[in-house]
Amino acid sequence: MNDSFSVVAVVARRHTDTIIDSVCAVEAVLLANGVRVVFGPETLDALAAAGMGTSSRQGCAISDMAEQVDLVIVVGGDGSLLGFGRELASSDVPVLGVNRGGLGFLAAISPEQIESNLTEILAGQFTIEEHFLLEASVHREGRVIARQTALNDIVVSPGVTRMMEFALWLNDDFVYDQRSDGLIVASPTGSTAYALSAGGPIMHPQLDAIVIVPMFPHTLTSRPLVVPGDGTLKMRLIELRGVEPQVSCDSQVNMPLAIGDELQIRKFPSRLRLLYPSGHSFYQACRSKLDWASRLGGQKLP
Repeated sequence: MNDSFSVVAVVARRHTDTIIDSVCAVEAVLLANGVRVVFGPETLDALAAAGMGTSSRQGCAISDMAEQVDLVIVVGGDGSLLGFGRELASSDVPVLGVNRGGLGFLAAISPEQIESNLTEILAGQFTIEEHFLLEASVHREGRVIARQTALNDIVVSPGVTRMMEFALWLNDDFVYDQRSDGLIVASPTGSTAYALSAGGPIMHPQLDAIVIVPMFPHTLTSRPLVVPGDGTLKMRLIELRGVEPQVSCDSQVNMPLAIGDELQIRKFPSRLRLLYPSGHSFYQACRSKLDWASRLGGQKLP
């Protein structure tokens, strides 16, 4: 067993029967390898509600995991990992995802691989990737009124199908005035999510860059723009009538935005350490999740 992981936390945001089954499967492998297991409070309650006999199980608050655990295993889809990732990024604790959702770009282990992959990881066969987050802050009359982080993307939208006009700077260098239905600012990690659906490029997660993707821009020449990751983006709404725009972080946390506010987006100081089984490849994930390995007609490439 890898002594680096003597205490492991298991967490989930949703607690369906299939997720509870995977939580128990993860617990069984950890205990079989001599690992002490703790659970997020909600997951511990869900196990009790499912009649799983939790008298000997221990809970651990998310805020305490930085000091008490060596690894956090998130059971669920990428949405669950995004939520816990934002909370755990400052802790420096590695995070491993078990996929019970859809595509699973971030949650790398499938349910049928829990025993084999987790056993290999506990034996020291794993890799760790550091993924940077974005930090969004809304400035109004010289003070910060809201601040949030995002692992995937920060989206500015009117909240309804209506164009908005805004100005954008990188640091103090003016980029453009834009009229569009909204704006997506994505990290490399988020380039395979909402930004990809809007026509943005696929970026390797280790790139130090940020992609800016206008949503249905009014001019056909407006295209996604990749900028250096060490800059600060500044955005100001110029015109938007009759609606209340909002800033969405990972489609999970919202902040208000008004005419005259300045939205600033930059890299968050701490990085999320994602753990993967040995041999993990971003390109293999793209082939699998985006169906790159198919010929026309549905035949798989060798």
